[in-house]
Amino acid sequence: MKTQAANDKLDAILAKVEKKGVDTPKLIETLKDLRNVALQEQDPLVVKTLRLTYEFLAEKKCFNVQAQYEEDDEGNEYPLEIEDTENLVYLLTLLKDAEHKINREEIKDYRTVLKEQLY
Repeated sequence: MKTQAANDKLDAILAKVEKKGVDTPKLIETLKDLRNVALQEQDPLVVKTLRLTYEFLAEKKCFNVQAQYEEDDEGNEYPLEIEDTENLVYLLTLLKDAEHKINREEIKDYRTVLKEQLY
């Protein structure tokens, strides 16, 4: 996120998710509000990722998205088993610095997996 106001809103969401998990009733609404901020910041990747995230949460009632992988010595990739809350916290943390090249690549991975699992 580019502005301080956006990062403040994101920090509040992160704190709520860390405390209460992914099944809070207002989580989807707060993610929609954050998406509106991202629309104003004109970052299409963040906008789409946020939309897919709250759609996934609404449909699945969890965040069991396997978008993180571990690579072995031979170059084979294996999905990491991550708890829903930790997984969503990680994605939201990536969004805090969405302009960073490596973060952007990981956000794209989440976007792709979310899209595949929803549609």
